[in-house]
Amino acid sequence: MALPIDAHSFSWRHADREQPAFVPLDLHIDAGEKVLLLGPSGAGKTTLLHAIAGVLPAESGDAAGELLVGDRPPDPRRGETGLVLQDPDSQVIFSRVGDDVAFGMENLGLPAEIIDSRISTSLRTMGLDLPHDHPTAALSGGQKQRLALAGVHAMAPQVIILDEPTANIDPDSAASVRDAVLDTQAATSATMVIVEHRVELWLDHVDTVIVLGPDGLLAQGIPSSVFGDPELAEVLLECGIWVPGTTESLAGDDRNPVESVSGTAAVSTGELVLRTEQLSVARPRVKAPAATGLDLSIRAGEAVGIVGANGAGKSTLALTLAGLIPEFAGEVSALGSLRAGAKHARPFRWPSAFLAPRIGLVFQEPEHQFLRSSVAEELALGPRLAGWSEDQVEERVAELLQALGLETLDEAHPQGLSGGEKRRLSVAAMMAPRPQVLIVDEPTFGQDALTWAGLVEQFLDVLARGSTVVAISHDHAFLEAIGARRVVLGGAKQPRVEKTGAGDTRERREN
Repeated sequence: MALPIDAHSFSWRHADREQPAFVPLDLHIDAGEKVLLLGPSGAGKTTLLHAIAGVLPAESGDAAGELLVGDRPPDPRRGETGLVLQDPDSQVIFSRVGDDVAFGMENLGLPAEIIDSRISTSLRTMGLDLPHDHPTAALSGGQKQRLALAGVHAMAPQVIILDEPTANIDPDSAASVRDAVLDTQAATSATMVIVEHRVELWLDHVDTVIVLGPDGLLAQGIPSSVFGDPELAEVLLECGIWVPGTTESLAGDDRNPVESVSGTAAVSTGELVLRTEQLSVARPRVKAPAATGLDLSIRAGEAVGIVGANGAGKSTLALTLAGLIPEFAGEVSALGSLRAGAKHARPFRWPSAFLAPRIGLVFQEPEHQFLRSSVAEELALGPRLAGWSEDQVEERVAELLQALGLETLDEAHPQGLSGGEKRRLSVAAMMAPRPQVLIVDEPTFGQDALTWAGLVEQFLDVLARGSTVVAISHDHAFLEAIGARRVVLGGAKQPRVEKTGAGDTRERREN
């Protein structure tokens, strides 16, 4: 049975912040209602979702007002709410996919025979037709997101809370994942609240749109009333909301991105900096390659987009190109100025101090790379390690804080940021020391229209300075904006190679 959601002057302030994540809200969501929750990056959307799900620990901040799910404050122990988080890794609990799907049902005390019957159905419904003992460590970020959705599907909760559920899903599969979510909602009649920047994907399938702005509730109503009002649409655009039919690329005509034809950018004339020959890639301790037979030539000043379906090996390729994991077979070689001073051609054999200022990698999960206790210190770390003067470091930090809308968060702890803010910080931290090659995994995840445009601006600056950008991305508008040529993984013509003896035994050696 679906439950209503009510907020009465409700707000939440994180323990390390002076201002609340969102100002006091008065909301009513009917039982069984499907709600699309929008707002600019940092507006408090994720915090509100976590509050509804009852997963904001009391020691992590202070609540004011009242929030009710049904007629009681939210409590995850009652099993009323199914939550899918922004970060795919944070919601994987067990080492096998079947155990992970079963976890929520076991907590609800469902009989074993029901649990067993639902596991396969839920995996299949979410496009994960895998054996129950398939290792979760072998899943891509998008597949982990599907796994989390399968767990919620199996629980059949009364309230479904979804935070950017398709952000890590390839565009060709996003509609099918959305439909599976909607089927789950229809089967259970659950109340559903979803945060998603892919507005058009959900707009025809929700009852209500709620928009949070910097000063609180900006709009609430049926989709046609929220987006059909020209004056309100202008306000939404100014806040960075992706307004269907009116929001165009904000990269600007005066920035002269590399011209592209049919999605393929003009060929760079810069020197070769990375080359792969019959490369196969795999995560450590995984016995089968995620992608095989890759022959790539990457030049200075070039933007390359790595695209393909979830599970095609894109993130694994990024880690391999960055020298953080060894090749499964074949080889990655650095050339030209990128290799200058190195004894070995393979970046994997470079010591960390030599690798870091040359190749920067932005992980798919930003939390995995934060090393300092404030945003400003995180941005300063790379330039300091690269030997910049303090004046240069301070200037670079101030530049990036302003460019990416983080200037008011300079003293905030990185782990306390919103998902979109963490993503911008992780990208900026790798950009800060100006590495020769910048490899980024889903760099525009969680961005509103304005912060997206700010990221595009910074990537165009990186390219204009002669550095290389390799972007793993489902955001084709972003790849167009930076003039990236595309490399598609997982195609039918991708050759197969057998594992070589050296593939999983190479180890990093001193330069």
